Order: sequence, then structure tokens, then C-alpha cells
Amino acid sequence: MTTKFSAFDHAMMRRALELAARGLNTTTPNPRVGCVVARNEQFVAEGWHEKAGAPHAEVMALQDVTAEKTTLYVSLEPCAHQGRTPPCIDLIQQKKVHRVVAAMLDPNPKAAHGGARLAAAGVRFEHGLMAQEAGELNLGFVSRMTRGRPWVRMKIAATLDGRTALANGKSQWITGPEARRDGHRWRARACAILTGAGTVRTDDPQMTVRDVDTPRQPLRVIADSHLETPSRARILQGERTLVFSAKEGSLPNADVVVMNNQDGKVDLRKMMQELARRGVNELHVEAGFKLNGSLLREGCVDELLIYLNPSLLGDAAQGMVNLPEVLSLGKRTALKIVSFDRIGDDLRILARL
Repeated sequence: MTTKFSAFDHAMMRRALELAARGLNTTTPNPRVGCVVARNEQFVAEGWHEKAGAPHAEVMALQDVTAEKTTLYVSLEPCAHQGRTPPCIDLIQQKKVHRVVAAMLDPNPKAAHGGARLAAAGVRFEHGLMAQEAGELNLGFVSRMTRGRPWVRMKIAATLDGRTALANGKSQWITGPEARRDGHRWRARACAILTGAGTVRTDDPQMTVRDVDTPRQPLRVIADSHLETPSRARILQGERTLVFSAKEGSLPNADVVVMNNQDGKVDLRKMMQELARRGVNELHVEAGFKLNGSLLREGCVDELLIYLNPSLLGDAAQGMVNLPEVLSLGKRTALKIVSFDRIGDDLRILARL
């Protein structure tokens, strides 16, 4: 039976999702969750989860609530397990909440079934209100819980003829300052940023968030099959870097994980599994066309974040991805456009496979 939610229910859940989005850059490896408490269709209190180890959204919203017969709107099913913090369902029952409306069920098997336990305790539990919006907010968390790998977003800056670098590999800067700043916003929300050893050698990037305010820096990851990253590379400065390689060895200020496939290169699928094991929800990729192509061929990419600059570089320049020749249009890689926006003088396309 489908639950019919009121206009007030929608308004309260919309606010819960707005609160959840405040944790966009901070909650990793936890999900982004917001919560609103109401009584008799009147707002009472609200809260959101800020970071791992901090109180959950339900706790923040209920801390000063004393009266009974309230409705709790939360963007994710309340947890039923003891983790870094106690189960939220215990507090919900202690506060004598009458009704709980969750946007989506928790995909984490350890935390799931909170709704069922609330219902068994006499609390009216409903879910599915604005579930798609809630899922979009936690694409990475859902991916890690259900697929055992992060949600992988590949960022590409290119000219209108699809060129990302000169023939010698130089790519700084193809897009304008507004697009680069926007790219840093996407970096900030990611748990980790991945690049390849070739990009490190050619551009010596820092792979940090700089153009926008952020309380933390994503984990920096390098795919380097032959450990060719220069020891003085800027990506190795500051916080420790994670390097996946196909050979044993070491690099300064880096943790090297050997994970090779039968071709003597980094096993990209196993790398994704390892990143998920380390709590990476969203992986942001900024690499060259070779690693981009390898990730696509291995089925490791979920969406493309493409910035197109109104310029041309010609056939001698490097393309977006290194993919094998397609002999018929029916074999081309299909994409679905999610959004299309103008950022400064550039165009931004978000497309999913």
C-alpha cells in the first residue's frame, strides 16, 4: 500500500534534505542526514549530522524536545545499531515520538531495520517520501553499502573538439577560472581524489581543495603501476597519499598498496573495493586519457563531469578517454545527460553511464 503524504510532510522532508546537504563535505564515511521534528503540523526542532563521531541528525533534533506526540522527519531510516554513537531508535522511543517518516531505508546492513523495530515498539513508521532526492544526496554511501565500491565521478576539462591536453600532455589550463573553482567544489564533496602517475609527472598537481572553503581535504590517491611518481611530487606533500601499484616499493609520505592484475598493471576493480573498505563513498577522478579509458573499460565509472571550453586544439592533441575502436554506432558508450549548465565561459555537463 502506498502511503499518501501531505503537503506539510513534503515541506518538512524538503527541509530535512536541506539540512542533510549541510554535511555534503564533512560526513564521510557516514551518510548525509537531516532531521525535522514537528507537532500538529507545526515546526518544533531540527538537526543534521555534521561528521563521523558527532551526534546523528535525530539526536541533534530531539535534544531539547520534551513533549510527546511528535512526528520526526528524517532523510535516512534511523539506525538500530551501536556504532560510534548509540542507536537513534532508542532515543526516539525515549522521547515518545508518535510517528517517524524516513525518505529512504538505510542500505547499511548493520544499521538497517530501525524502522521495523520502531514499528514493533508501536511507533508509526513510514518511508519513501522524496526517496529519489535522498538517494541522490547519498549516491556514494548507497554505492559502498550495496555494491562494495565508491560512486565514481570522472571530471574532464576539454575543448569543444574533445581535446584535454597538448600532444606532450600539458593541460593547464583549458577551462576558465569559474569552471576551475566549480571543479574544486566537486572535489570538496568527494571522500578521495584519484589521478594517475602520468598526470603527476606531467602537471605535478597538488590534488587538494583550494578555491573553496572546506573543513577537510579528501584522501589523495595515485594509480601508479610501476611506481614512477617523482619523490618530490607536490601530491606527496602534506597529508599522506595512498598509492596503488603493481610492484613492491615505497614513496615518501605515502602508503603503497600492491594490487596487480595479470597484465602487470593496477587491478582497478580491486582498487575500488579497497577504497570502499577504507570508507570512501565518492571517488573523484582527475586523470589523463589513458587512465580514464582504463577505468571506463573496467566498468569503474558511474558519471562524467565534463567542462567544455569554447576553443579547439586539433587532432594532434590528446582526447578525453583512450577507448578501443568502435566499428558500429550501436557499440558506442551510451550516456544520459543529468544536467547542463554554463559556468563562466565554459559549459558543464553531468552525464551518467
